[in-house]
Amino acid sequence: MKKVNMFLVAAVLTVAVYSLSVPAYAWQNAPSQASAQQQPSDSNGASSATEEKAFTGKIMKAGSKLVLQDSTSGTSYQLDDQEKAKPYQNKQVKVTGTLDASSGVIHVSSIEAVAS
Repeated sequence: MKKVNMFLVAAVLTVAVYSLSVPAYAWQNAPSQASAQQQPSDSNGASSATEEKAFTGKIMKAGSKLVLQDSTSGTSYQLDDQEKAKPYQNKQVKVTGTLDASSGVIHVSSIEAVAS
């Protein structure tokens, strides 16, 4: 009986040590990291993931933050500049900026209202 208990304790400790050594996000982000690595590069060799892009949708309140709700995909993007977004709350907009795909945050360059 003592051998079985010692074996179980050793197994639990092994799993605990392993789980602490592997970041929790590693398995969750594995597909997105692979797709990010396959991003095409521009002529300078920089990843296109850092290119500015236009995102359209509606600025909405999500908890205490303002987010961009993409009307076509249903995806919500966090906005790094809450002050720029405030005047556009509940309005259709075009946000220009770079998307940090790992966090889902758009680093806002500009926001402009668009016709709904």
